[in-house]
Amino acid sequence: MGPGSGFCVLVLWRPLFASSPWPETGQAGSAGDQSDCKALLHGLYGTGFQELKVPNPELRLFLSLEREVDLVELERITTAVGWHQRPLRRVRRALRHSLLVVGLWSHDPLLPRLVGFARCIGDGVINATVWDVVVHPAYQGAGLGQGLMTFVVQQLKAMGVESITLFADPGVIRFYQNQGWELEPKDQRCCFWYAC
Repeated sequence: MGPGSGFCVLVLWRPLFASSPWPETGQAGSAGDQSDCKALLHGLYGTGFQELKVPNPELRLFLSLEREVDLVELERITTAVGWHQRPLRRVRRALRHSLLVVGLWSHDPLLPRLVGFARCIGDGVINATVWDVVVHPAYQGAGLGQGLMTFVVQQLKAMGVESITLFADPGVIRFYQNQGWELEPKDQRCCFWYAC
């Protein structure tokens, strides 16, 4: 799911599910939530947040496009999954130039903790590419990666993006295929150039 091994596979998106298994953007949970709770959530995560439901009722997780990602927290997650370290100044610039930056947060009213992340680059009209999808190992295996990717695709589709691609390490290709992504056919549609 990231730049770990130096070898990536291009994957193309095709919808698998007719509707999203996640609540609509902006919902903060059950209809009985108090308005002050909604105001707190909007203050923490912005207007376009989305809550992911998980089996553990004590754990609340939110996706946000608006809450600023702390670079040290992001580095903690990427290091935990074995990615090589990148200079923080370059990561900051990359995030600034990204089309979408999505954080997945373990909710705490005082200090939410970043537990997942994804970003996209592209023109926002025709093409977009998903990069740096990561979920902290302590939170893996509960469907959070799928929820993160569903949210990313929803946001790109809402922009009108026609083609979504991603690059992934070979070990996580099945994860994406299970969501409807297809391998690029016969390695015939992409080339790579790396600065030395």
